[in-house]
Amino acid sequence: MPAIQLPAHGRGEPHTPFRTLVDLWANAVAAVPGQVAIEDATGVLTYHEVWSLAQALAVDLRRRGCAGRGVAILLPNGADFHLAYLGALRAGAIPAPINPVYPAPQVAALLGIARARVVLAPAPVDPALRDAVAALPDAELVAFDRAALVAAPHSSEELPLPCLDNPGVLLFSGGTTGISKGIVHSHAAMANAVRAMEYIWSTRATGEVWLPVAPMSHIYGFLMGVLNPVYGAGRIVVPPRFQPDLIVDMFGRHRVTVFGGGPAPIYAALLAATNFATTDLSALAVCPSGGAPTPVELIERWRRATGLTIHEGYGMTEMAPIAGSNEWIGLKPGSVGRPLPCNRVEIVDAETGTRVLPPGEAGEIRIAGPYAMTGYLDRPDETARTLRDGWIHTGDIGHLDADGFLFVTDRKKDMVVVKGFNVFPRVVEEVVLTHPLVHQAGMVGVKDDRSGERLVAFVAADPELTEAELRDYVAARVAAYMVPAEFRLMEELPMTPAAKLDRMRLRRLALEPA
Repeated sequence: MPAIQLPAHGRGEPHTPFRTLVDLWANAVAAVPGQVAIEDATGVLTYHEVWSLAQALAVDLRRRGCAGRGVAILLPNGADFHLAYLGALRAGAIPAPINPVYPAPQVAALLGIARARVVLAPAPVDPALRDAVAALPDAELVAFDRAALVAAPHSSEELPLPCLDNPGVLLFSGGTTGISKGIVHSHAAMANAVRAMEYIWSTRATGEVWLPVAPMSHIYGFLMGVLNPVYGAGRIVVPPRFQPDLIVDMFGRHRVTVFGGGPAPIYAALLAATNFATTDLSALAVCPSGGAPTPVELIERWRRATGLTIHEGYGMTEMAPIAGSNEWIGLKPGSVGRPLPCNRVEIVDAETGTRVLPPGEAGEIRIAGPYAMTGYLDRPDETARTLRDGWIHTGDIGHLDADGFLFVTDRKKDMVVVKGFNVFPRVVEEVVLTHPLVHQAGMVGVKDDRSGERLVAFVAADPELTEAELRDYVAARVAAYMVPAEFRLMEELPMTPAAKLDRMRLRRLALEPA
Protein backbone atom coordinates (compact mmCIF):
# COMPACT_ATOMS: atom_id res chain seq x y z
CA MET A 1 0.00 0.00 0.00
CA PRO A 2 1.74 3.23 -1.15
CA ALA A 3 2.01 6.28 1.09
CA ILE A 4 -0.36 9.03 0.02
CA GLN A 5 0.94 12.54 -0.58
CA LEU A 6 -1.48 15.36 0.25
CA PRO A 7 -0.41 19.02 0.44
CA ALA A 8 -0.88 21.20 3.52
CA HIS A 9 -3.56 23.85 3.25
CA GLY A 10 -5.34 26.41 5.42
CA ARG A 11 -3.37 26.87 8.63
CA GLY A 12 -1.51 23.60 7.99
CA GLU A 13 2.25 23.24 7.66
CA PRO A 14 4.37 20.42 6.21
CA HIS A 15 5.07 17.69 8.76
CA THR A 16 8.06 15.35 9.01
CA PRO A 17 7.59 12.35 6.69
CA PHE A 18 7.24 8.89 8.25
CA ARG A 19 6.59 5.34 7.13
CA THR A 20 5.49 3.26 10.13
CA LEU A 21 3.77 4.18 13.38
CA VAL A 22 7.03 3.63 15.26
CA ASP A 23 8.61 6.25 12.98
CA LEU A 24 5.83 8.62 14.00
CA TRP A 25 7.02 8.66 17.61
CA ALA A 26 10.70 8.51 16.71
CA ASN A 27 10.33 11.70 14.66
CA ALA A 28 8.67 13.58 17.52
CA VAL A 29 11.28 12.37 20.02
CA ALA A 30 14.09 13.48 17.72
CA ALA A 31 12.49 16.88 17.10
CA VAL A 32 11.35 17.89 20.61
CA PRO A 33 12.60 15.35 23.19
CA GLY A 34 12.11 17.66 26.17
CA GLN A 35 8.67 18.96 25.20
CA VAL A 36 5.65 17.78 27.16
CA ALA A 37 3.91 15.13 25.09
CA ILE A 38 0.96 14.40 27.35
CA GLU A 39 -0.54 15.78 30.52
CA ASP A 40 -3.23 14.08 32.56
CA ALA A 41 -4.31 13.75 36.17
CA THR A 42 -1.10 11.83 36.98
CA GLY A 43 1.22 14.60 35.79
CA VAL A 44 3.24 15.22 32.62
CA LEU A 45 5.51 13.15 30.40
CA THR A 46 7.90 14.49 27.78
CA TYR A 47 8.37 12.83 24.40
CA HIS A 48 11.72 11.41 25.57
CA GLU A 49 10.10 9.98 28.72
CA VAL A 50 7.30 8.36 26.72
CA TRP A 51 9.86 6.73 24.40
CA SER A 52 12.07 5.49 27.25
CA LEU A 53 9.20 4.05 29.32
CA ALA A 54 7.70 2.40 26.26
CA GLN A 55 11.10 0.82 25.59
CA ALA A 56 11.07 -0.71 29.08
CA LEU A 57 7.54 -2.03 28.56
CA ALA A 58 8.43 -3.43 25.13
CA VAL A 59 11.33 -5.40 26.57
CA ASP A 60 9.05 -6.82 29.28
CA LEU A 61 6.33 -7.75 26.77
CA ARG A 62 8.81 -9.55 24.53
CA ARG A 63 9.99 -11.59 27.50
CA ARG A 64 6.36 -12.58 28.04
CA GLY A 65 6.16 -13.94 24.50
CA CYS A 66 4.08 -11.16 22.96
CA ALA A 67 5.91 -10.75 19.64
CA GLY A 68 3.36 -11.32 16.90
CA ARG A 69 0.60 -11.83 19.47
CA GLY A 70 -2.23 -9.65 20.70
CA VAL A 71 -1.73 -7.26 23.64
CA ALA A 72 -5.08 -6.03 24.93
CA ILE A 73 -5.02 -2.50 26.37
CA LEU A 74 -7.81 -1.90 28.87
CA LEU A 75 -6.65 1.53 30.01
CA PRO A 76 -8.52 4.83 30.10
CA ASN A 77 -7.49 7.87 28.10
CA GLY A 78 -4.18 9.25 29.30
CA ALA A 79 -0.44 8.79 29.46
CA ASP A 80 -0.62 5.11 30.41
CA PHE A 81 -2.61 4.37 27.27
CA HIS A 82 0.12 6.01 25.17
CA LEU A 83 2.83 4.03 26.95
CA ALA A 84 0.95 0.76 26.59
CA TYR A 85 0.23 1.27 22.90
CA LEU A 86 3.77 2.34 21.96
CA GLY A 87 5.27 -0.38 24.16
CA ALA A 88 3.18 -3.08 22.49
CA LEU A 89 4.00 -1.67 19.06
CA ARG A 90 7.74 -1.64 19.72
CA ALA A 91 7.56 -5.18 21.11
CA GLY A 92 6.32 -6.37 17.74
CA ALA A 93 2.94 -7.25 19.26
CA ILE A 94 -0.52 -6.40 17.92
CA PRO A 95 -2.00 -3.66 20.14
CA ALA A 96 -5.72 -4.23 20.76
CA PRO A 97 -7.30 -1.30 22.65
CA ILE A 98 -10.54 -2.10 24.49
CA ASN A 99 -12.74 0.45 26.21
CA PRO A 100 -12.25 -0.16 29.96
CA VAL A 101 -15.83 0.86 30.78
CA TYR A 102 -17.21 -2.20 28.98
CA PRO A 103 -18.70 -4.83 31.33
CA ALA A 104 -16.64 -7.97 31.97
CA PRO A 105 -18.67 -10.29 29.66
CA GLN A 106 -18.18 -7.92 26.73
CA VAL A 107 -14.47 -7.55 27.50
CA ALA A 108 -14.13 -11.32 27.68
CA ALA A 109 -15.65 -11.66 24.20
CA LEU A 110 -13.26 -9.05 22.76
CA LEU A 111 -10.26 -10.68 24.43
CA GLY A 112 -11.24 -13.91 22.75
CA ILE A 113 -11.43 -12.20 19.36
CA ALA A 114 -8.00 -10.61 19.90
CA ARG A 115 -6.39 -13.90 20.96
CA ALA A 116 -4.59 -11.79 23.56
CA ARG A 117 -1.34 -13.06 25.04
CA VAL A 118 -1.18 -10.23 27.61
CA VAL A 119 -3.97 -8.05 28.99
CA LEU A 120 -2.82 -4.69 30.37
CA ALA A 121 -5.30 -3.32 32.90
CA PRO A 122 -5.26 -0.63 35.58
CA ALA A 123 -4.58 -1.57 39.19
CA PRO A 124 -6.37 -2.69 41.26
CA VAL A 125 -7.60 -5.31 38.83
CA ASP A 126 -11.33 -5.94 38.72
CA PRO A 127 -12.02 -9.52 39.99
CA ALA A 128 -14.50 -10.06 37.14
CA LEU A 129 -11.76 -9.20 34.63
CA ARG A 130 -9.35 -11.52 36.41
CA ASP A 131 -11.87 -14.36 36.06
CA ALA A 132 -12.45 -13.54 32.38
CA VAL A 133 -8.74 -13.65 31.58
CA ALA A 134 -8.27 -16.86 33.58
CA ALA A 135 -10.84 -18.54 31.33
CA LEU A 136 -8.78 -17.77 28.20
CA PRO A 137 -6.07 -20.10 26.93
CA ASP A 138 -2.52 -18.78 27.24
CA ALA A 139 -3.53 -15.27 28.37
CA GLU A 140 -1.76 -13.35 31.13
CA LEU A 141 -3.25 -10.46 33.08
CA VAL A 142 -0.74 -7.70 33.92
CA ALA A 143 -1.59 -4.76 36.16
CA PHE A 144 -0.11 -1.72 34.44
CA ASP A 145 2.54 -0.19 36.70
CA ARG A 146 4.21 2.98 35.44
CA ALA A 147 6.36 3.22 38.58
CA ALA A 148 7.87 -0.18 37.77
CA LEU A 149 8.73 1.04 34.27
CA VAL A 150 10.40 4.13 35.72
CA ALA A 151 12.43 1.94 38.09
CA ALA A 152 13.36 -0.62 35.44
CA PRO A 153 17.05 -0.63 34.50
CA HIS A 154 17.81 1.02 31.18
CA SER A 155 17.76 -1.49 28.36
CA SER A 156 19.73 -1.09 25.17
CA GLU A 157 18.06 -4.15 23.66
CA GLU A 158 17.55 -3.60 19.96
CA LEU A 159 13.86 -3.88 19.17
CA PRO A 160 12.60 -5.06 15.78
CA LEU A 161 11.31 -2.52 13.29
CA PRO A 162 7.88 -3.26 11.83
CA CYS A 163 7.14 -3.78 8.17
CA LEU A 164 4.54 -1.64 6.46
CA ASP A 165 2.09 -4.53 6.13
CA ASN A 166 2.43 -5.62 9.78
CA PRO A 167 -0.67 -5.01 11.93
CA GLY A 168 -0.46 -1.56 13.52
CA VAL A 169 -3.61 -1.90 15.60
CA LEU A 170 -6.56 -4.21 16.14
CA LEU A 171 -9.75 -2.24 16.74
CA PHE A 172 -13.29 -3.41 17.31
CA SER A 173 -16.49 -2.51 15.52
CA GLY A 174 -18.96 -0.46 17.53
CA GLY A 175 -21.47 -1.95 19.94
CA THR A 176 -24.60 -0.15 18.71
CA THR A 177 -25.84 -2.77 16.27
CA GLY A 178 -24.64 -6.20 17.33
CA ILE A 179 -21.64 -8.48 17.81
CA SER A 180 -18.24 -6.79 17.55
CA LYS A 181 -15.61 -7.80 15.03
CA GLY A 182 -11.84 -7.38 15.24
CA ILE A 183 -10.68 -4.95 12.54
CA VAL A 184 -7.02 -5.21 11.49
CA HIS A 185 -5.19 -2.13 10.19
CA SER A 186 -1.62 -2.25 8.93
CA HIS A 187 1.08 0.31 9.68
CA ALA A 188 0.76 1.54 6.10
CA ALA A 189 -3.01 2.00 6.35
CA MET A 190 -2.86 3.84 9.66
CA ALA A 191 0.00 6.02 8.42
CA ASN A 192 -2.14 7.01 5.45
CA ALA A 193 -5.09 7.66 7.79
CA VAL A 194 -2.94 10.06 9.82
CA ARG A 195 -1.92 11.90 6.64
CA ALA A 196 -5.53 12.12 5.49
CA MET A 197 -6.72 13.44 8.86
CA GLU A 198 -3.98 16.04 8.76
CA TYR A 199 -5.01 17.04 5.26
CA ILE A 200 -8.63 17.73 6.14
CA TRP A 201 -8.09 19.20 9.63
CA SER A 202 -4.76 20.88 8.94
CA THR A 203 -2.53 21.77 11.88
CA ARG A 204 0.82 23.42 12.44
CA ALA A 205 4.01 21.36 12.39
CA THR A 206 4.58 22.14 16.11
CA GLY A 207 2.87 24.05 18.87
CA GLU A 208 -0.65 22.65 18.79
CA VAL A 209 -2.42 21.81 22.06
CA TRP A 210 -4.86 18.92 21.65
CA LEU A 211 -7.72 18.02 23.99
CA PRO A 212 -9.29 14.63 23.13
CA VAL A 213 -12.50 13.38 24.72
CA ALA A 214 -13.44 10.37 22.59
CA PRO A 215 -12.16 7.02 23.95
CA MET A 216 -8.66 6.29 22.65
CA SER A 217 -9.81 2.71 22.13
CA HIS A 218 -12.18 4.00 19.41
CA ILE A 219 -10.84 4.73 15.91
CA TYR A 220 -11.71 8.43 16.09
CA GLY A 221 -10.29 8.91 19.58
CA PHE A 222 -7.26 6.82 18.65
CA LEU A 223 -6.37 9.19 15.82
CA MET A 224 -7.37 12.45 17.51
CA GLY A 225 -5.91 11.56 20.91
CA VAL A 226 -2.85 9.48 19.99
CA LEU A 227 -1.53 9.39 16.44
CA ASN A 228 -2.33 12.79 14.93
CA PRO A 229 -1.13 14.86 17.92
CA VAL A 230 2.18 12.96 17.85
CA TYR A 231 2.49 13.54 14.09
CA GLY A 232 2.72 17.26 14.79
CA ALA A 233 4.73 16.84 18.01
CA GLY A 234 1.81 18.42 19.84
CA ARG A 235 0.98 18.68 23.52
CA ILE A 236 -1.95 16.49 24.56
CA VAL A 237 -4.03 17.47 27.60
CA VAL A 238 -6.37 14.72 28.74
CA PRO A 239 -9.38 15.49 30.96
CA PRO A 240 -10.04 13.04 33.80
CA ARG A 241 -13.66 12.72 32.71
CA PHE A 242 -16.15 14.33 30.39
CA GLN A 243 -17.82 17.06 32.37
CA PRO A 244 -18.82 20.04 30.21
CA ASP A 245 -17.78 22.81 32.60
CA LEU A 246 -14.43 21.09 33.19
CA ILE A 247 -13.75 20.73 29.44
CA VAL A 248 -14.58 24.38 28.78
CA ASP A 249 -12.34 25.44 31.66
CA MET A 250 -9.48 23.38 30.20
CA PHE A 251 -10.00 25.05 26.82
CA GLY A 252 -9.17 28.37 28.38
CA ARG A 253 -6.59 27.29 30.95
CA HIS A 254 -4.45 25.27 28.52
CA ARG A 255 -5.06 27.47 25.47
CA VAL A 256 -6.33 24.44 23.55
CA THR A 257 -6.05 24.81 19.77
CA VAL A 258 -7.44 21.46 18.54
CA PHE A 259 -10.48 19.91 20.16
CA GLY A 260 -10.66 16.18 19.48
CA GLY A 261 -14.42 16.27 19.80
CA GLY A 262 -16.83 13.57 18.81
CA PRO A 263 -20.52 13.02 18.13
CA ALA A 264 -23.10 15.78 18.33
CA PRO A 265 -24.07 15.28 22.02
CA ILE A 266 -20.57 16.34 23.08
CA TYR A 267 -20.84 19.69 21.32
CA ALA A 268 -24.41 20.19 22.58
CA ALA A 269 -23.26 19.57 26.15
CA LEU A 270 -20.41 22.09 25.84
CA LEU A 271 -22.76 24.76 24.54
CA ALA A 272 -24.90 24.20 27.65
CA ALA A 273 -21.92 24.50 30.06
CA THR A 274 -22.40 27.21 32.68
CA ASN A 275 -18.98 28.77 31.92
CA PHE A 276 -19.11 28.57 28.12
CA ALA A 277 -20.01 32.22 27.53
CA THR A 278 -17.39 33.57 29.97
CA THR A 279 -14.36 31.45 28.96
CA ASP A 280 -11.69 32.75 26.58
CA LEU A 281 -11.81 30.36 23.60
CA SER A 282 -9.70 32.53 21.32
CA ALA A 283 -6.93 29.88 20.97
CA LEU A 284 -9.36 27.26 19.68
CA ALA A 285 -8.94 26.79 15.93
CA VAL A 286 -9.95 23.25 14.86
CA CYS A 287 -13.15 21.51 15.95
CA PRO A 288 -13.70 18.18 14.21
CA SER A 289 -16.66 15.89 14.71
CA GLY A 290 -16.94 12.18 14.14
CA GLY A 291 -18.62 8.98 15.23
CA ALA A 292 -22.14 9.97 14.15
CA PRO A 293 -23.82 12.60 11.98
CA THR A 294 -23.95 16.17 13.34
CA PRO A 295 -27.28 17.99 12.92
CA VAL A 296 -27.11 21.15 10.81
CA GLU A 297 -28.84 23.07 13.60
CA LEU A 298 -26.06 22.21 16.05
CA ILE A 299 -23.33 23.23 13.59
CA GLU A 300 -25.01 26.63 13.27
CA ARG A 301 -25.32 27.07 17.04
CA TRP A 302 -21.61 26.28 17.51
CA ARG A 303 -20.66 28.70 14.75
CA ARG A 304 -22.72 31.50 16.28
CA ALA A 305 -21.19 30.89 19.73
CA THR A 306 -17.53 30.44 18.73
CA GLY A 307 -17.08 31.73 15.20
CA LEU A 308 -15.80 28.25 14.28
CA THR A 309 -17.26 25.47 12.19
CA ILE A 310 -17.69 21.92 13.41
CA HIS A 311 -15.82 20.09 10.67
CA GLU A 312 -17.77 16.93 10.10
CA GLY A 313 -16.16 13.91 8.52
CA TYR A 314 -17.53 10.63 7.32
CA GLY A 315 -16.04 7.19 7.62
CA MET A 316 -16.01 4.03 9.68
CA THR A 317 -13.57 1.92 11.65
CA GLU A 318 -12.99 -0.24 8.59
CA MET A 319 -11.89 2.87 6.67
CA ALA A 320 -9.58 4.20 9.42
CA PRO A 321 -11.85 6.32 9.48
CA ILE A 322 -12.12 9.28 7.09
CA ALA A 323 -13.59 8.87 3.63
CA GLY A 324 -14.81 12.43 3.14
CA SER A 325 -15.00 15.73 4.97
CA ASN A 326 -16.63 19.13 4.73
CA GLU A 327 -13.39 20.89 5.71
CA TRP A 328 -11.06 20.63 2.75
CA ILE A 329 -13.52 21.63 0.01
CA GLY A 330 -16.03 23.86 1.82
CA LEU A 331 -19.41 23.46 3.47
CA LYS A 332 -22.75 22.48 2.06
CA PRO A 333 -25.57 22.23 4.65
CA GLY A 334 -26.46 18.64 5.44
CA SER A 335 -23.46 17.18 3.61
CA VAL A 336 -20.42 15.48 5.15
CA GLY A 337 -18.37 16.90 2.29
CA ARG A 338 -16.70 15.52 -0.79
CA PRO A 339 -14.47 12.45 -0.90
CA LEU A 340 -10.80 13.14 -0.28
CA PRO A 341 -8.57 13.21 -3.39
CA CYS A 342 -7.10 9.84 -2.43
CA ASN A 343 -10.51 8.13 -2.11
CA ARG A 344 -13.31 6.96 -4.35
CA VAL A 345 -16.93 7.00 -3.18
CA GLU A 346 -19.83 5.52 -5.13
CA ILE A 347 -23.52 4.97 -4.47
CA VAL A 348 -24.73 1.51 -5.44
CA ASP A 349 -28.04 -0.30 -5.25
CA ALA A 350 -28.68 -1.68 -1.78
CA GLU A 351 -29.83 -5.05 -3.09
CA THR A 352 -26.75 -6.25 -5.01
CA GLY A 353 -24.17 -3.57 -4.26
CA THR A 354 -22.96 -3.68 -7.86
CA ARG A 355 -25.08 -1.20 -9.84
CA VAL A 356 -23.71 2.35 -9.60
CA LEU A 357 -26.51 4.91 -9.14
CA PRO A 358 -26.63 8.42 -10.64
CA PRO A 359 -26.32 11.67 -8.63
CA GLY A 360 -29.31 12.36 -6.43
CA GLU A 361 -30.41 8.74 -6.13
CA ALA A 362 -30.10 7.12 -2.70
CA GLY A 363 -28.37 3.80 -2.23
CA GLU A 364 -25.59 2.09 -0.29
CA ILE A 365 -22.32 3.99 0.08
CA ARG A 366 -19.16 2.13 -0.91
CA ILE A 367 -15.62 3.44 -0.50
CA ALA A 368 -12.17 2.57 -1.84
CA GLY A 369 -8.99 4.16 -0.58
CA PRO A 370 -5.45 3.73 0.78
CA TYR A 371 -6.36 3.21 4.42
CA ALA A 372 -8.93 0.45 4.24
CA MET A 373 -8.71 -2.37 6.76
CA THR A 374 -6.75 -5.51 6.04
CA GLY A 375 -9.83 -7.44 7.09
CA TYR A 376 -11.78 -8.82 10.03
CA LEU A 377 -9.59 -11.03 12.21
CA ASP A 378 -10.47 -14.71 11.73
CA ARG A 379 -13.67 -13.76 9.85
CA PRO A 380 -12.93 -14.47 6.15
CA ASP A 381 -16.60 -14.74 5.17
CA GLU A 382 -17.48 -11.46 6.86
CA THR A 383 -14.43 -9.82 5.29
CA ALA A 384 -15.50 -11.02 1.84
CA ARG A 385 -19.00 -9.58 2.30
CA THR A 386 -17.72 -6.14 3.36
CA LEU A 387 -14.51 -5.80 1.32
CA ARG A 388 -15.36 -6.62 -2.32
CA ASP A 389 -13.04 -5.93 -5.23
CA GLY A 390 -11.25 -3.26 -3.21
CA TRP A 391 -14.46 -1.54 -2.12
CA ILE A 392 -15.65 -1.25 1.49
CA HIS A 393 -19.43 -1.67 1.49
CA THR A 394 -20.45 0.52 4.40
CA GLY A 395 -24.05 -0.45 5.06
CA ASP A 396 -24.85 3.27 5.08
CA ILE A 397 -27.50 4.86 2.88
CA GLY A 398 -26.79 8.14 1.13
CA HIS A 399 -26.46 10.00 -2.15
CA LEU A 400 -24.01 12.16 -4.06
CA ASP A 401 -25.25 15.43 -5.50
CA ALA A 402 -24.28 16.86 -8.88
CA ASP A 403 -21.23 18.57 -7.32
CA GLY A 404 -19.94 15.35 -5.77
CA PHE A 405 -20.96 16.20 -2.19
CA LEU A 406 -21.93 13.19 -0.09
CA PHE A 407 -25.13 13.16 1.97
CA VAL A 408 -25.48 10.33 4.50
CA THR A 409 -29.11 9.48 5.12
CA ASP A 410 -28.96 6.55 7.49
CA ARG A 411 -27.74 3.06 8.22
CA LYS A 412 -29.16 0.49 5.82
CA LYS A 413 -30.09 -1.72 8.74
CA ASP A 414 -31.80 1.20 10.54
CA MET A 415 -34.20 1.89 7.67
CA VAL A 416 -37.86 1.45 8.69
CA VAL A 417 -40.52 0.37 6.18
CA VAL A 418 -43.86 1.96 7.07
CA LYS A 419 -46.79 0.91 4.88
CA GLY A 420 -44.37 0.18 2.08
CA PHE A 421 -42.53 3.51 2.37
CA ASN A 422 -38.86 3.67 3.30
CA VAL A 423 -38.31 5.91 6.34
CA PHE A 424 -34.78 6.84 7.39
CA PRO A 425 -34.74 7.66 11.12
CA ARG A 426 -32.10 10.35 10.84
CA VAL A 427 -34.29 12.42 8.49
CA VAL A 428 -37.04 12.53 11.10
CA GLU A 429 -34.54 13.08 13.92
CA GLU A 430 -33.20 16.17 12.15
CA VAL A 431 -36.72 17.59 12.02
CA VAL A 432 -37.44 16.87 15.68
CA LEU A 433 -34.14 18.49 16.70
CA THR A 434 -35.20 21.80 15.15
CA HIS A 435 -37.84 22.22 17.89
CA PRO A 436 -36.41 24.76 20.38
CA LEU A 437 -37.32 22.66 23.43
CA VAL A 438 -35.74 19.42 22.16
CA HIS A 439 -32.20 18.38 23.20
CA GLN A 440 -31.86 14.82 21.86
CA ALA A 441 -33.86 12.62 19.51
CA GLY A 442 -33.64 9.00 18.43
CA MET A 443 -35.97 6.95 16.21
CA VAL A 444 -36.25 3.18 15.87
CA GLY A 445 -38.61 0.85 14.07
CA VAL A 446 -40.59 -2.00 15.59
CA LYS A 447 -42.78 -4.60 13.91
CA ASP A 448 -46.43 -3.71 13.51
CA ASP A 449 -49.28 -5.94 12.32
CA ARG A 450 -51.03 -3.13 10.44
CA SER A 451 -48.19 -1.16 8.86
CA GLY A 452 -45.36 -3.71 8.73
CA GLU A 453 -43.22 -1.49 10.92
CA ARG A 454 -43.91 1.64 12.93
CA LEU A 455 -41.59 4.41 13.99
CA VAL A 456 -41.08 5.08 17.71
CA ALA A 457 -39.53 8.42 18.70
CA PHE A 458 -37.51 8.88 21.88
CA VAL A 459 -37.00 12.53 22.75
CA ALA A 460 -35.19 14.38 25.54
CA ALA A 461 -36.74 17.81 25.91
CA ASP A 462 -37.69 20.54 28.35
CA PRO A 463 -40.49 19.39 30.68
CA GLU A 464 -43.08 21.82 29.28
CA LEU A 465 -43.06 20.11 25.86
CA THR A 466 -46.02 17.76 25.40
CA GLU A 467 -46.31 14.76 23.13
CA ALA A 468 -49.26 16.34 21.32
CA GLU A 469 -47.36 19.55 20.64
CA LEU A 470 -44.35 17.66 19.31
CA ARG A 471 -46.51 15.43 17.12
CA ASP A 472 -48.19 18.45 15.53
CA TYR A 473 -44.79 20.09 15.02
CA VAL A 474 -43.41 17.06 13.18
CA ALA A 475 -46.60 16.42 11.19
CA ALA A 476 -46.39 19.93 9.77
CA ARG A 477 -42.89 19.25 8.41
CA VAL A 478 -42.78 15.69 7.05
CA ALA A 479 -44.96 13.33 5.04
CA ALA A 480 -47.69 11.58 7.00
CA TYR A 481 -46.02 8.17 6.81
CA MET A 482 -42.85 9.65 8.39
CA VAL A 483 -44.62 10.90 11.53
CA PRO A 484 -43.70 8.56 14.40
CA ALA A 485 -46.56 6.40 15.63
CA GLU A 486 -45.38 6.98 19.19
CA PHE A 487 -43.44 9.69 21.00
CA ARG A 488 -41.74 8.92 24.30
CA LEU A 489 -40.38 11.89 26.25
CA MET A 490 -37.38 11.16 28.49
CA GLU A 491 -34.89 13.10 30.60
CA GLU A 492 -32.00 11.82 28.48
CA LEU A 493 -31.41 9.17 25.84
CA PRO A 494 -29.15 6.14 26.36
CA MET A 495 -25.68 6.52 24.85
CA THR A 496 -22.89 4.04 24.18
CA PRO A 497 -19.43 4.51 25.77
CA ALA A 498 -18.38 6.13 22.48
CA ALA A 499 -21.08 8.81 23.02
CA LYS A 500 -23.24 7.49 20.17
CA LEU A 501 -26.96 7.00 20.43
CA ASP A 502 -27.55 3.47 21.72
CA ARG A 503 -30.10 2.24 19.21
CA MET A 504 -30.01 -1.33 20.54
CA ARG A 505 -31.18 -0.02 23.91
CA LEU A 506 -33.84 2.12 22.21
CA ARG A 507 -35.14 -0.91 20.33
CA ARG A 508 -35.48 -2.80 23.60
CA LEU A 509 -37.27 0.15 25.20
CA ALA A 510 -39.62 0.41 22.21
CA LEU A 511 -40.81 -3.15 22.86
CA GLU A 512 -41.64 -2.31 26.47
CA PRO A 513 -44.89 -0.61 27.52
CA ALA A 514 -44.63 3.17 27.56
